[in-house]
Amino acid sequence: MTTFVDRVELHVAAGNGGHGCASVHREKFKPLGGPDGGNGGRGGDVILVVDQSVTTLLEYHHSPHRKATNGKPGEGGHRSGKDGSDLILPVPDGTVVLDKRGNVLADLIGEGTTYIAAQGGRGGLGNAALASARRKAPGFALLGEPGHAGDVVLELKTVADVALVGYPSAGKSSLISVVSAAKPKIADYPFTTLVPNLGVVTAGSTVYTIADVPGLIPGASQGKGLGLEFLRHVERCSVLVHVLDTAALESERDPLTDLDVIEAELAEYGGLEDRPRLVVLNKVDIPDGKDLADIIRPDLEARGYQVFEVSAIAHLGLKELSFALADIVAKARAAKPKDEATRIVIRPKAVDDAGFKVVVEDGFYRVVGEKPERWVHQTDFNNDEAVGYLADRLNRLGVEEELVKAGAQAGDEVVIGPEENAVVFDWEPTLAAGAEMLGRRGEDHRFEAPRPAAQRRRDRDAERDDVDEEYESFKPF
Repeated sequence: MTTFVDRVELHVAAGNGGHGCASVHREKFKPLGGPDGGNGGRGGDVILVVDQSVTTLLEYHHSPHRKATNGKPGEGGHRSGKDGSDLILPVPDGTVVLDKRGNVLADLIGEGTTYIAAQGGRGGLGNAALASARRKAPGFALLGEPGHAGDVVLELKTVADVALVGYPSAGKSSLISVVSAAKPKIADYPFTTLVPNLGVVTAGSTVYTIADVPGLIPGASQGKGLGLEFLRHVERCSVLVHVLDTAALESERDPLTDLDVIEAELAEYGGLEDRPRLVVLNKVDIPDGKDLADIIRPDLEARGYQVFEVSAIAHLGLKELSFALADIVAKARAAKPKDEATRIVIRPKAVDDAGFKVVVEDGFYRVVGEKPERWVHQTDFNNDEAVGYLADRLNRLGVEEELVKAGAQAGDEVVIGPEENAVVFDWEPTLAAGAEMLGRRGEDHRFEAPRPAAQRRRDRDAERDDVDEEYESFKPF
């Protein structure tokens, strides 16, 4: 049974905003006391939070679909709807958030670091909030915005100062078990370690973490064995330690060849060329292992490696190794740029930035922009007054002016929003707007006149139906 997962695809959906309420205050002797519809509540966010007590993404492997709660709709009597609850998802320290294309969205390091994976929708305004001097008793309210939904990929990259790399059964687990309090599984067969193990080492005044990365073999960077699954766990380490087995039972292997193979896999994976390396010749308590260590040590030192002869079983050479690693880690920490306080960057919009643009497409005009698309989502198209309010907002934003510049004429089709949930309507230039165009609540006289584009569509549909009837009535001899 799987007990460790370091990569999952998470399907997140934020909560939808609650709808605003269209209500009129009524009481005895005061039948029309004015609008009193409350606003809808905000939809809940989906938030990733680093939690040091979480060490794996296993929970999201079993249940990858996560959704926050919706906001409640507003009510009469100026009662706003309740906000939806945020969904807090704890993730391990070192989790990287990516989109489905592999682009990094966030790198979560440090207890309490957060990232909003899905933003909740805003609640719609009630008719009390929409009342104005021209529209004293709106017969409509705005709908709540849908919450963001999408897929993100979570990858865990172990946060450690030192990474132990080497062939399976080279003694990495034994080494980490004696230099720290970690208790990994140890056995005399390959691929005993199936998950990265973390241990904390204290050497003098320096405290650092050390990671035992599961065994690498030739072809690991292309997916052979377990190496590809865990190579990402060495990316954050300050120093790499090659653990070489000087008492390997396989006659066709030798420590120098093992070192070259692992280095080739690390180079193929990429991004680790600047990390300092140490070489640990393990199992020197065995006579044959000690003899081989004495033979190959000059060659390793000639390559520029700092070499340590150790025995995890006999506890030989561990103190010297731990202090040497502490020195390298301390220097790496000192060279690391200091974290600066977050600077507030103000980026004002350009003077000529209208917040939208009009794109001329085949037979229609598409309005692209955050505000127009959001306003469309908030509009109840079953209510003429709400549609008229949308038209007024678009006019004030300058959409009509841009449509005229693009060559649009009365009756042309205008599309607002992305293709999957776009709204198509027949454009009629607004000659007048405000209370003079309103009838009873929920009505707008601008929508009583016939719409040329809609009539043209009905005529085309009727012609298509006639052709279909003629085809059905045709009987071949």
